[in-house]
Amino acid sequence: MNSRPTPFDELDRKILTALMANARTSFAEIGAAIGLSSTAVKRRVDRLRETGVITGFTATVKPSALGWRTEAYVEVYCEGAAPPRRLAEVVRNHPEITAAMTVTGGADALLHVRARDVEHFEEVLERIRTEPFIRKTISVMVLSHLLPDSPEAGANQAAPDGAADVR
Repeated sequence: MNSRPTPFDELDRKILTALMANARTSFAEIGAAIGLSSTAVKRRVDRLRETGVITGFTATVKPSALGWRTEAYVEVYCEGAAPPRRLAEVVRNHPEITAAMTVTGGADALLHVRARDVEHFEEVLERIRTEPFIRKTISVMVLSHLLPDSPEAGANQAAPDGAADVR
């Protein structure tokens, strides 16, 4: 893997800004805004995708529309030094975990969990705690999003089957 950053110029930055604001913006619209043809914008977007600067295009969906009505962050504390690879295996087995990362400080990892309701969250938490190397967890429930347009406020996956049936 190449560890050097991919060089890009001010026009690339403007293209990225436009796509981050609305990934459905047409190349013609972006080109008109920054002074390039739609073909030139497409070539630049293709290059930014090929070099890994752009990693994909997604839709941001209101979590409650997908059945996710409860949200929390969970600090995970492990026995000894749990390798990140092992933690990654564990979190992949829980569709309710929408983001996970290793962190500095007292905790070994931080998980972003979405659930249908508090009971579902408790069930997810108990499943996570069954892992033999997890010593303890500390959970913080999300009450509201102060930046409602942030990526964290949206959802990128549907709730498990039947979740949307919850009132």
